[in-house]
This record gives sequence, C-alpha cells and structure tokens, in this order.
Amino acid sequence: MSAGREASGPSAAAFRVVHGTGCEGVWAAPGRVNLIGEYTDFNDGFVMPLALPRVTRVAARARADGRLRLHSADMPGGVVTVAPDELRPGAVRGWVAYPAGVLWALREAGHAVAGADLHVESEVPVGSGLSSSAALEIATALALDGLYGLGLARPELARLARRAENAFAGVPCGIMDQTASACCAAGHVLHLDTRDLTRRHIPFDPAAHGLRLLVVDTRVKHDLGEGEYARRRAGCEAAARALGVRALRDVLYEELDDAVGELRTVDGAGALVRHVVSENERVRAVAALLDAGDPRAVGPLLTAGHASLRDDFAVSCPELDLVVAAANGAGALGARMTGGGFGGSALVLTDEATAGAVERAVTEAFAAAGYAPPRVFTATAGEGARREL
Repeated sequence: MSAGREASGPSAAAFRVVHGTGCEGVWAAPGRVNLIGEYTDFNDGFVMPLALPRVTRVAARARADGRLRLHSADMPGGVVTVAPDELRPGAVRGWVAYPAGVLWALREAGHAVAGADLHVESEVPVGSGLSSSAALEIATALALDGLYGLGLARPELARLARRAENAFAGVPCGIMDQTASACCAAGHVLHLDTRDLTRRHIPFDPAAHGLRLLVVDTRVKHDLGEGEYARRRAGCEAAARALGVRALRDVLYEELDDAVGELRTVDGAGALVRHVVSENERVRAVAALLDAGDPRAVGPLLTAGHASLRDDFAVSCPELDLVVAAANGAGALGARMTGGGFGGSALVLTDEATAGAVERAVTEAFAAAGYAPPRVFTATAGEGARREL
C-alpha cells in the first residue's frame, strides 16, 4: 500500500470534496473503438481495436475496513458504500457493479486487497459502444493494483476485469474491451488473438495518409445485460458444438459454405457462423493492408463488416444503418457499426478533404429521419491505461 502520499489535480480535488480527505493517486483507462473484428472475441477469434484519447479517471485511496465507497461525477446520487458481505455476484447493481466486481475478482484470485474510496470521472459516454464499462474496470483495477502494490501485468488486469464483468456484473463479454483499454499503444491498433491472447501492435495513423477516422455516436443507448448479447453468444456456442469444433474460430473460411450447409436445420445458426468466420477473414485482410501501408483500402472491408453484422448477426439498428448509408453516399471510403450494436456508435473512414461533407451528410440524414443529432468526433489511436498522478 502506498505510504500516505497525496495526489493533486482536478480529479484529486474532486476526490477531496467528496470523501473529505486526499487521494493517493489518479489512474486513467481509455475507451476504445474496434476497427474490425466484432463478436469474434467470445468465439476465440481475432480483433483489432484502438484506444481512444477519451478516458475514465479513478482517484483512489486505500481503506483498511474492506469497504468500497464509490462516487461518480457522471451518475446521479451521492457516495455508494459496498460492505464486505455485499461483495458477491448479484448483490450489487448498476454502474457500481463494475468497480465492485473488480475488487471481488482480485480477492477471488487470492490478492490481498482491502477496501478503497474511489471518485470516478469519465469522458467515455455510457452506452455509446465505446466500452465505457471496460474503461471503468481497468481504471479501477490499475488503481487497486497501485494502492496495494500488487504488480500485476496489464494482460492479467484485463483478464480479472473481464471476469468481473462476466461473473459479477452479469455481462458475458469477451476479452477484447478490457485488453484494449489496458494494453493498447498510441499510434497503433492492437491485433489480438483472443484464444492465446498474443498481441501485436500495428501502426495506424490515418492522418499521415490524408485520411480521417470518424466516430459517430448515434446517442441510442444500449444495455448488453438485457439479453441480446447473451443470446448471440449462446447461439455461437451451440453452433460450434453442432460442428464439432472448440469454437467458431476453428471453422476455416474456405470451409464456410460447407459449415453453413451442415447447420441448415438449426434455426439461425448458419447466419451466426457466416458472420464470425467471414469477420475473422476481414481482420486478417485489414491487418495485411495496414502492414502494407495501405489504410485507404480498408474502407470496403468496414462496409462489408457492417452488412454482415446487420444481416447475419442482426445486431444493428436503423440509426447505425443510416450512418453507414449516409456516409458512404457522401463519399466515405467505408463505414460500420462498432461495439455491441443495438445502438451506440459507428466508424467512418474518409478522406480528410471530404470529412466535413460526410459529417454534414450524416447529420442532415438524422435530422430528416427525425432522430436526435449524432455526436461526431475524430478518433486517433491513443495510449492505454496509465497512472496520471
């Protein structure tokens, strides 16, 4: 445990106002966008996320009584206290379940962690498909690791944070979001094999090629805990069993038609398999293009990925489809939803010269459809989780 040091800065000042004492440090973890590789991580497949410059910050101070006292600048209500006997799956609900789950997962793994006071501030919009939950989990995990001197490696923190989300918060996500938040490097996308967790950083700087990567937040909120995500995962696992493979990652792209044919009597399974297998192939193709220094050619693969998510995996929504159609109609190189879907955000790859026209086209299309104005910003490949103070 750190020996009574007191941090300074805006988050630390807010911590003092809330908790009445100084914090021992401030830790930050980014949200992410996934360039390609959606719904492949729980199928042992391949993904390619990048960290956003937008982060969640956790100011923290250790406490010896085992209690977790939490406050968020972005959520209604005051300080929430989780007593030691409440730290079990199913006992904590809402946003508090994510940091509480991290403390629980650390203890379950045998790490000597008592309690903590936390103050949370986030720049990652909740429900936007940019992985606000993973950013909160990783920032909390890094804070607790720092407070108690655990010295855990970033991939292990990601593994424990994923366990917190699966077993404590009840969301059956894969490992991508937590690994991206913990392990991404500035100026790179992270090529991650979600089976053996090998990682490779691939340079990604759209601006150097006269390009811009836009994030379009539709402002349509989604809650993956409501069941659709779990149903897709269960469907993929059932399809893998029917095909006699460990996971859908083991179905070769060249054998896709045969695999879909085998599942013709299993309702909906063929479409799920078609998406996962073709999406793994798109990740391979995008990695090859980026390795060759040709990010411009990635655009059509993004659009193909969106069509697969929309038609085969059925996780898009009218607002996301409108972003893709309007952006491509205005001259974008490609676009697709990113994240779990059912709302959230889309990515648009466009020439720098046409980025303004693409953004206007999307905004005007939303107005014409009677939707709330989308929130649009440029994504750059940011740094992974770190201690700030």
